[in-house]
Amino acid sequence: MNSSAPGDAGLLRLANPVRTYAWGSRTTLAALRRRTCPSPEPEAELWIGAHPAAPSRIAAGPDLPAAIAADPRGLLGPGRDRLPFLLKILAVAAPLSIQVHPDAARAAAGFAREEARGLARDDPARNYRDDWPKPELVCALSRFEALCGFREPGEAAYLLREPRGPRLDRVADALAQGGPAAAFALLDAWPAEDRPALVAEVRGGSAGAHGVAARIARDRPDDPGCVAALLLNLVVLRPGQGLYVRPRTVHAYLHGTAVEIMASSDNVLRGGLTAKHVDRAEFAAVADFAPAAPEVVEPERTRAGEELYPAPVRQFRLTRLCPLPSVAITDPGPSAIVCVEGSVEVLRDGHAERLNSGEAVFVPYGGGRELVVEGDGLAFRASAPPPA
Repeated sequence: MNSSAPGDAGLLRLANPVRTYAWGSRTTLAALRRRTCPSPEPEAELWIGAHPAAPSRIAAGPDLPAAIAADPRGLLGPGRDRLPFLLKILAVAAPLSIQVHPDAARAAAGFAREEARGLARDDPARNYRDDWPKPELVCALSRFEALCGFREPGEAAYLLREPRGPRLDRVADALAQGGPAAAFALLDAWPAEDRPALVAEVRGGSAGAHGVAARIARDRPDDPGCVAALLLNLVVLRPGQGLYVRPRTVHAYLHGTAVEIMASSDNVLRGGLTAKHVDRAEFAAVADFAPAAPEVVEPERTRAGEELYPAPVRQFRLTRLCPLPSVAITDPGPSAIVCVEGSVEVLRDGHAERLNSGEAVFVPYGGGRELVVEGDGLAFRASAPPPA
């Protein structure tokens, strides 16, 4: 390998794509990246990684997947041919779809099934765009609202009956007889002509889960998915708190700005609150309808001075960096660092990259080489644990 190969570089500055979805913000990512504000379109996600749907590009060089393919050992280290994580910044101005992500077995089987059918990878009717599971973790940069996991049936039934609407009572009855799966199935099958009347029964809420349902109902007056706000746990994260979302956990992000890390997958099964493809049968087959408390995560300080968000996964680690004055890291990588506030400088082997907010760098596998981050800004580092 010659000295100009990417794996020889201490640091690789990245240009990262922004995904424009209807639920995004016209100001958050534009301001973060010091671009024209408001943006022409709603900007929802900044992607940092090597997923083929929207890969990062090495400044003045190839995209990251091409660089990895040319030198997997140099960039990723021994035992890897694929970057296992995808790092994002989310700007949620309106609720995302109610969704669920597959575990490893369902991802592999679903991907193989759709490949055999000959569905194009970008076909809107496709559920599985890759063969990977998708555990994910979000860390709030602002107040961040989400729905995550099903409430205990008794609590959900109380919320459904409190507005005293005959249609919500039917949902509560289904919940009492068959649990969250039955209530969700009833909402899915609700007659189209009667959906506005169902949604109208949650419009009067003003606080807590009722307030969230009412807010969603105002934007989606004919979508029964707004009633799911009474079935799912409401989570409100303060800046710095994380939320771990296991595969098969039903969830929806509602509002706020966050850093998100996940296995490098774009597999999404939607169950409502969206104009995109909804495969109700596959959603029901993948979703875990058992009641479960949300897994809110507080950071733990490491010996190096990073703040680790622990998660029981093998594809990624997420740490927060408040380096003032500096943090020295010996984690071999590979990793990606994104600055979200102020500026930081990243140094390794005589290479230095100054990152302002919204800018990112890829750190190739380094063995035992030291990585230093300096400055008074705020950054996050996504890294890959050693292969199993």
